[in-house]
Amino acid sequence: MALLNVSCLRYYKLSNVQAVRHYHRVSKLFQPLSVKPKDATVTKDEAISISQKLLMDTGIISLRSNGMFALLPLGERVMMKLTKLIDKEMSCIGAQRLSLPLLTSGDLWKKTGRWESTGQELLKIEDRHGKEYVLSPTHEEAITSLMSEIYPFSFRQLPLRLYQINSKFRDEMKPRFGLLRCREFIMKDLYTFDNSVEAAHDTYQEICSAYDRIFHRLRIPFLKVTGDCGSIGGTHSHEYHYISPTGEDTLCVCDNCGNSKNAELVSSDKSDSCDKCGSHVHQVAGIEVGHTFLLGTKYSKPLKALYQNESGKPELLQMGCYGIGVSRLLAASVEVLAEDKNIKWPWEIVPFKICLIGPKKGSKEASSALWVDHLAEVMSGMPGLLDEVVVDDRDRLTIGKRVMEAKQSGYPFIIVVGKRACEMVPMFELLDCTTGKSEFLSHKMLINWVRELP
Repeated sequence: MALLNVSCLRYYKLSNVQAVRHYHRVSKLFQPLSVKPKDATVTKDEAISISQKLLMDTGIISLRSNGMFALLPLGERVMMKLTKLIDKEMSCIGAQRLSLPLLTSGDLWKKTGRWESTGQELLKIEDRHGKEYVLSPTHEEAITSLMSEIYPFSFRQLPLRLYQINSKFRDEMKPRFGLLRCREFIMKDLYTFDNSVEAAHDTYQEICSAYDRIFHRLRIPFLKVTGDCGSIGGTHSHEYHYISPTGEDTLCVCDNCGNSKNAELVSSDKSDSCDKCGSHVHQVAGIEVGHTFLLGTKYSKPLKALYQNESGKPELLQMGCYGIGVSRLLAASVEVLAEDKNIKWPWEIVPFKICLIGPKKGSKEASSALWVDHLAEVMSGMPGLLDEVVVDDRDRLTIGKRVMEAKQSGYPFIIVVGKRACEMVPMFELLDCTTGKSEFLSHKMLINWVRELP
């Protein structure tokens, strides 16, 4: 029986000449798990959000200091996929990516009035020459200053859309909930420039549609509400939220027409009725993951960001800014989707799509281990699975232990090469963590199933 298995395996290897050796091994991943004894007590200070606990326990992020986290390799993989998704949608609307310095001159913030109005959350530093800077939480001043220095900027070059994805900083008084409320975070911030109020409104609608597509692609229900312009300012804004009891925003949602607002915009005496249709309004808690602002000339006027109109005369640029908290989006996805102490990832950003687990070394089914690398080679060579397969090769651990850890890490599909792989017709167990179902498939059936993955 064992000889037949080896012969079958050699046949499959020869018949799959396009197989690519491009997969990962858990034994080589830097994924320091945080394991606590079963009888350990949890103090009040350790009672943290679901996402923070799971992301730390599975070695995806690491707390480095209060409100400061390191993204470990699995976390970085998720972040890269989120970035790729956002880049694609930004490209579709003609936005160009750049990178601005993390430090912005304090003089610019003083000109716009935000040096004082932002409050103590603004991280300010002073260099050896006494010059003041801001560790930027946003870059409205920096991008507007850039535009102000390139006049004459022709109307023919408008609309202009520039964005970046990088670190931002906020001096949180009380950082909490891991990546949901921290001092350093990763944000996508887009800035738009138009030649009229009407054109800026059209741009605003187009960007909001792009945001809708981004959040729809993640397949997590979200709520778009009218938001408070806050310290960033402008004429109006919208917020994107994931509904979660961990959320720190209270949202008012009409039961009838769906009109939704942040509770900050609703007066206390009208908080239970819709200002559009008069129907009952209910409240939910939300995690803000995106925010859009129509700025008008709030920044272009004090910083003199102008363009040259058709008559050759200077006019103020009409602006908008649009943010997505990328690192917060990572954590919020886990916060909303997690089940039974296991991470669940949106398909688009899962660290690995398939995890292969072989038999324990020295077990009766150890001879079936030859199938593991073969399956990994074949699958990683298929369209859409290059660099998406990981093999848990820690064969000193039981299959059950490795399956448990794979589920905790959020891998959607786990393929177990166990004792049934030693049968005359080898069978492999497919665990679908998205549905909780499992089934045994032959080699041919398994490969056909993989080909049907999105």
